[in-house]
Amino acid sequence: MSLLKVETTGHVTTLTIDRAETMNPLGAPGDGDAFRAACDEINRDLETRCVILTGAGRAFSAGGDIKAMRDKTGTFGGATPAISDGYRDNIHLMLRALHGLRVPIIAAVNGPAIGLGCDVACLADMRIASERAKFGVTFLKLGIVPGDGGTWILPRIIGDARAAELFYTGEVIDAATALDWGLVSRVVPNDELMDEARTLAAKIAAMPPHSLRQAKMLMRQGQKVSYDTALELAANTQAMMHTTEDHAEGVAALIEKRAARFEGS
Repeated sequence: MSLLKVETTGHVTTLTIDRAETMNPLGAPGDGDAFRAACDEINRDLETRCVILTGAGRAFSAGGDIKAMRDKTGTFGGATPAISDGYRDNIHLMLRALHGLRVPIIAAVNGPAIGLGCDVACLADMRIASERAKFGVTFLKLGIVPGDGGTWILPRIIGDARAAELFYTGEVIDAATALDWGLVSRVVPNDELMDEARTLAAKIAAMPPHSLRQAKMLMRQGQKVSYDTALELAANTQAMMHTTEDHAEGVAALIEKRAARFEGS
């Protein structure tokens, strides 16, 4: 069985982590290639304007494969250099692929998102949680450290102090706490989760595709450049967008008091 189930409806692609029988563990050999292939295809396809990322069954992802850790197999097998390469060439490949998606990502967190699973959810631009969702970065409880980039992304979402509390205690928080802390933007009943995600995705997918991708790029760059540099990037990008047919359509639609129809031109 492949890791990811890929379904596209209109301008929205849904990626489902599809190992429901074992709570969707991640990090097996080949997982990085699976994510890279899916994300590369999405980046090439200008018809895709939004991605929904979710898990099959009762979990989003329970994280790394604990049995593989116990048995020292797959990514977690061999001597120190081999394990390091397993992270770089497989787990980190998966994370880089998600981080490199050029369209907005909605994580529809349907259940536990633990360890690597939490890190994957945090790479989304937005997170909607089922009332059954739980979040934790429990690496220290296993005698290891956060090896998946979570120490970079989680403090950017919930702040240093709360991220430190989760990392250093290994505690797992529920959906209500995640909402209070800003880790998710909304919590909904479990049976409404995917409908809520699709509704949000449809609103995003109605936007002009070139401007949408450029807006995501500007947000990313804004995290790491000076204000002056951000303004310069915005000026240059804005100038390009002003020459598009989608801009003309947006202006015309506003003046004519109708819904815009953006074609990606």
